[in-house]
Amino acid sequence: MKLRSWLVTAAVTVAFVSLSAAVGQSSNDNSNTYQQLNLFGDVFEKIRSDYVEPVSDEKLIEAAINGMLTSLDPHSSYMNPKEWDDMQVQTKGEFGGLGIEVTMEDGVIKVVSPIDGTPAAKAGIQPGDLIVQIDNKPILGLTLSQAVDKMRGPIDSKIVLTIRRGKQPNFDVTLQRAIIKIQSVRGELIDNVGYIRITSFSEQTSGGLQETISKLKGQAGKKLQGIVLDLRNNPGGLLDQAIAVCDDFLDKGEIVSTRGRDPNNAQRYNATGGDLLQGLPIVVLINGGSASASEIVAGALQDHHRAILLGTRSFGKGSVQTIIPIAGHGAIRLTTARYYTPSGRSIQAKGIEPDIVVEQAKIEPIAEPKFRGEADLPGALQNTGGTAPDESGEQPLNPQQPSGSPSTNRTAPAAPAQATDTEKPQPDKDYQLSRALDLLHGIALVEASKAN
Repeated sequence: MKLRSWLVTAAVTVAFVSLSAAVGQSSNDNSNTYQQLNLFGDVFEKIRSDYVEPVSDEKLIEAAINGMLTSLDPHSSYMNPKEWDDMQVQTKGEFGGLGIEVTMEDGVIKVVSPIDGTPAAKAGIQPGDLIVQIDNKPILGLTLSQAVDKMRGPIDSKIVLTIRRGKQPNFDVTLQRAIIKIQSVRGELIDNVGYIRITSFSEQTSGGLQETISKLKGQAGKKLQGIVLDLRNNPGGLLDQAIAVCDDFLDKGEIVSTRGRDPNNAQRYNATGGDLLQGLPIVVLINGGSASASEIVAGALQDHHRAILLGTRSFGKGSVQTIIPIAGHGAIRLTTARYYTPSGRSIQAKGIEPDIVVEQAKIEPIAEPKFRGEADLPGALQNTGGTAPDESGEQPLNPQQPSGSPSTNRTAPAAPAQATDTEKPQPDKDYQLSRALDLLHGIALVEASKAN
């Protein structure tokens, strides 16, 4: 029975460290706990002695730990030393793989969001897609970390994902693995409106945002009318970076609070002052691929009435995961708290509702009858007064629309535009972005009329 004693000791010290807090509980509770540990030891011993093939103790212990964590919620898991190293690289903004953020749902992998400019985005993977097979082998029965590990591989090697999208028949997508270099922030000036796209919240994000805003201000000068902050298909990332981004736009007030099991450990994060845009209007674009840190930013700016949210409801991930390194054994990702917006909303499984719901849509022009205008009427008076718009220097009501292209000629894809790092925003093909630009131009016109 020495083996069993050793197994119980190993289980207590390696897999069930948290049970040390139970020492002060009643003897009945202790008895039940140790009975369960004995059960674990019995099963462990049977597997080692009777399983059809030899299995290493390390593999069994890791599987037990991971099973314990993944049974709690979709986001808690165990990372072995290699996975722990990979994650640290990813948060620095460069890693290898497909460029896809995923979670587990009903035994299959659900896509939270592809990352701009990566193999997954270029192949047309969309938020909400379900990955049911990897290289023609079913996902069912694998843990999330095991499935993710199968999607990793040598750079330039190919992988086939079988996708289920809505009610469509399953289809295969072939991708080529690559080094994923994430430029988490990029921006461009579009007709005196700053367009800023944040693809994820890595260690580079806050600094990148400040540099981008400075660049846009330099390009537009005093003509900058506001910014569109695009958080669509942004799967989240580091909490401290989401807080820093909010702080860049807020002068004061709470940004987010987290509340865990112990009420005494609740934390509140507040703005430190200093709005980089000095009150200029902001429109935030969100959709079903906006998750976690993206929702923190959207919720904070919405609650403080600092921005108008436009798009569709966000993903609804309102939980906080803490990474706890285990010396010599990787780390565990453990859900330790829920986060709440400044008004006290929990968005867990509910998401953030935009202020203006705008589905991504495709608009096609329709033929209209030719109407006669005043100038066509017999004896119409000639226009002899006033100044032509081009002589006065005034801008048209819709300055971002190309000359000679009426607004009814706009077209947009059925799904959000998946711009890569080398692509520019295309308002004429991205309906949600076009609406955001129209909104900011409208606000600017109203403010200008008030000033006059």
